[in-house]
Amino acid sequence: MSRRALVTGAGGFVGQYVARQLLADGWEVTGASAAPPVAGGALAGDARAAVRWVLGDLRADGAIMRLLDAERPDAILHLAGIAHVVSAQEDPALAFEVNTGLGAHLLAHLRVRRAAGTMDPVVLVVGSAEQYGRQDPVMLPLREDTPLLPLTVYAATKAAQEVIALEAHRGGGVRVVCTRSFNHAGPGQAPGFLLPSLAAKARALRASGGRELLLGNTTPIRDWLHVEDVARAYVALLASGVPGTVYNVASGTGRDVATIARRMLALAGVEATLGTDPALVRAVDVPALVGDASRLMSATGWAPVHSFDDLLADVLDAAP
Repeated sequence: MSRRALVTGAGGFVGQYVARQLLADGWEVTGASAAPPVAGGALAGDARAAVRWVLGDLRADGAIMRLLDAERPDAILHLAGIAHVVSAQEDPALAFEVNTGLGAHLLAHLRVRRAAGTMDPVVLVVGSAEQYGRQDPVMLPLREDTPLLPLTVYAATKAAQEVIALEAHRGGGVRVVCTRSFNHAGPGQAPGFLLPSLAAKARALRASGGRELLLGNTTPIRDWLHVEDVARAYVALLASGVPGTVYNVASGTGRDVATIARRMLALAGVEATLGTDPALVRAVDVPALVGDASRLMSATGWAPVHSFDDLLADVLDAAP
């Protein structure tokens, strides 16, 4: 019997990798997306054609209701949202409408259908490590029982989404599984994110013979995964995640931006110093986010298969 998965935000960077992984695992996939899939993403050719695409803004009146009733999914992976921290900070009202409100509407519709006995999918609600905010360094790597201290609008929207999702499980029985996903990247990610930006700059320096790489904040420490490993974790949680539970998706290893930049330069074969571009410096940045993924590994048997150098090499190869 076929399994039907609905992926919101399927046309985006992570959504395409998730859809591809679902297809590889034998799922029928419906991809809901506000716009056609981003060019250069993980889905191409037969894989892209295998997805049933539903294009449109899920915030429109009745859009979620019609989508659920038409597709009747066995599983939902809710990825739709504003993923860029700076963009969320620039328009907090829109960020809450999309990152929190959209999920709340989806879960409300599912709650009604579950109570009526017409639909009971497992729902993966994707959150962010940014929800943890500024923590005492002795707390690292962070476990899921660490109190949330969101420091940005983006983090607050994701924390609020999680609260609503867990309430939908406790109060309405919706089979919700939540993630707090640490940093991830890979080919196809937008150039405004850190690793694609570093890769493009490294390639430009190699072409021009330049000797300085300009950065914003260089001290923040982050925990990185290849997006393919993240997609595998999400699909594994559909089968083995415990409803009402939050899972870190993380590597357990932290690296500061300066170290990452130097490694990217080395892989690109470029000798350059690091400089500061004031336009890139964030006024608010969490000093360190490193996660403990023991709960995820125990529940699913998941483990990353890509090394950090694999990730950097793949991003570098894909850079313009």
